[in-house]
Amino acid sequence: MSLFKYEILLKVVETGSLTKAAERLNLTQSAVSHAIASLEGELELQLLHRERSGVRLTQEGERLWGYMQDMVHLQGKLLQEADLIKGLETGVVTIGTFTSVSMHWLPDIIKNFQDQYPLIDIKLRDGDYQEIESWIAKGTVDFGFVNLPAAQGLEQIELKQDQLLCITPSNHKLSGEEYITLDHITEEPFIMPAKGCDTDVRKWFSSQRETPNVRFELEDDHAIIAMVRSGLGISILPGTILADCPSGICVRPLAPKAHRTIGLAALSFKKGSPAAAKAISFIIEAFRSE
Repeated sequence: MSLFKYEILLKVVETGSLTKAAERLNLTQSAVSHAIASLEGELELQLLHRERSGVRLTQEGERLWGYMQDMVHLQGKLLQEADLIKGLETGVVTIGTFTSVSMHWLPDIIKNFQDQYPLIDIKLRDGDYQEIESWIAKGTVDFGFVNLPAAQGLEQIELKQDQLLCITPSNHKLSGEEYITLDHITEEPFIMPAKGCDTDVRKWFSSQRETPNVRFELEDDHAIIAMVRSGLGISILPGTILADCPSGICVRPLAPKAHRTIGLAALSFKKGSPAAAKAISFIIEAFRSE
């Protein structure tokens, strides 16, 4: 049986569409359909439900899913190990990441990594904290940047503590304060980072047994900054995001201080591919150097 058929199936399930999988793999849709049908014929099982909304695994497909992922992953490790024996460093590494890491750290890290390892291809998947942890657990990504502590069952390495800061309009009455306290914030309309990115902010409020007056919840950090600048509320964001803060925004530390802890997580750092191990070591060294 050809492992390429399993690669096609994995891509179909990942994208939820035969058409999208064909585009990603540079194949025709008929070729993808034929490969899936051939694989189902070899196994004598239906692996996919085909619906108007897309495709999903059958119950039989769910039971075999982990084995199929392992087969494709092991094939990649075998080929990379063979290249290492021949003196080549090759492979594909898929990394889960969130916006602030992608914007402020990864560009230089990836550029330097690819200068040193030009035959290793880096692919990025952008999501929130929970999505990245889910991708790691499912094997969709080799490893990912996470907010520590991550989910149980994942191996974790701490990279950096990123201070949380309060932002207000530059002409706001709190802009003259040296520190922003809980009492200051509870008197103001608050714009809450949403969908996973609110974890650290809510933890800070919870530690003081208080709930903010949430007026808006937004996923995009830049949208939050724009809303604050327009006077629609105040917010709390990580310092990394605020490194290049636009005019019209006042940034102040919190009292008591708060931070998020950025790290890497994987199912296993020792059992990953040689290419993933190279990328992990490179990223750790880059953060230590900083």
